[in-house]
Amino acid sequence: MADSSTQQDGRAFHHHDRTLVVMPTYNEADNLGPTLSGVFSCTHRADVLVVDDNSPDGTGRMADFMAQGEARLHVLHRKAKNGLGPAYIEGFHWALEHGYDIICEMDMDGSHRPQDLARMLDVMARNPHVGLVIGSRRVKGGQTVNWPMIRDVISRTGSWYARRMLALPVKDVTAGFRAYRASLLEQIDLEGIEANGYVFQVDMTRRAHQAGATILEVPIAFIERTRGASKMGSGIVLEAMLRVTGWGAERMIKRS
Repeated sequence: MADSSTQQDGRAFHHHDRTLVVMPTYNEADNLGPTLSGVFSCTHRADVLVVDDNSPDGTGRMADFMAQGEARLHVLHRKAKNGLGPAYIEGFHWALEHGYDIICEMDMDGSHRPQDLARMLDVMARNPHVGLVIGSRRVKGGQTVNWPMIRDVISRTGSWYARRMLALPVKDVTAGFRAYRASLLEQIDLEGIEANGYVFQVDMTRRAHQAGATILEVPIAFIERTRGASKMGSGIVLEAMLRVTGWGAERMIKRS
């Protein structure tokens, strides 16, 4: 067996995959240090790409300074705040151009735990047929911590609606904690994605499913941020409802 693989429980899994964690930021200066420290300590092989939307609080400049002393940290600057979806798409393109094998989505605000990222990557390494691993709040063992009840209700309702309208085999459709294989992202028309806010996650889920990808959900604890302000707003929720309804209608028309 090649020395890049390990055998356990009869399955071969690889440790040589180049992994990049894409982390969009806007005014996350207070979270930058703690979050990056946690990621680097829990995932010894993963690199991080900070995609900053010209944060007024200097997040991008701080990331540049930190990158001078950390070879695993990279920074991509965008000219203005232009939405979560476009930030991730730019990060995906950067990752593919630089030859990464596993490309992750993770929030900078501390709501996603680095130890859960390590578990997700381990699951992906042990299951080479899996194209997408989702850090899920909605499967057994998953949870949210210190969330306001109204936000939890909106999240659960949104996932349920998207799952039913789009016939997706995923409990946490809106989850933003993910690990993709580069080979799956190369099959997806990233340029055709118009979703801007958190509905971007729904769009990526449906596109991964349409591409025939095997999707696994790993239970995680989603922690309410303690520093900085949430970017969630009513406009983001409305965009999600409208787009999911439109995609669902298209699916039903095609089936009829």
